Amino acid sequence: MIHTTHSIRVRYAETDPMKYVYYGNYAAYFELGRVELFRSIGISYDEIEKLGIWLPVSDYNIKYLKPALYDQKLEIHTYVKKIPGVRIEFEYEIYNEEKIKITEARTTLFFLEAETNKVIKCPDFLMKMIEENWKED
Repeated sequence: MIHTTHSIRVRYAETDPMKYVYYGNYAAYFELGRVELFRSIGISYDEIEKLGIWLPVSDYNIKYLKPALYDQKLEIHTYVKKIPGVRIEFEYEIYNEEKIKITEARTTLFFLEAETNKVIKCPDFLMKMIEENWKED
């Protein structure tokens, strides 16, 4: 398993009139989690793309347990719990300042060779980085 944590503070522009985080903004929070997870294993998302690999999202599931509110500090936990094949699955948990879990989500992305637009297995360079950073839970 790979697990990273990243903190953000809810900005006013991310909220609705009730000062709840607008539901559509959670996808950006999860993207931040994915980007930081890759960075934690030694590669940026930009580097992956420059090596000709795209990672489109094919599935996105979310469960809102409690609202996130304006100016709250949130902790985004991002996990990869399965070794990837042609897909890589990310799981997320968001906690508020009181350490209460407020959101759970999953995304599935697939590896796409940019030049040919074909689905491929996880590239060797990335698989090596994943395996080097893998920890048993």
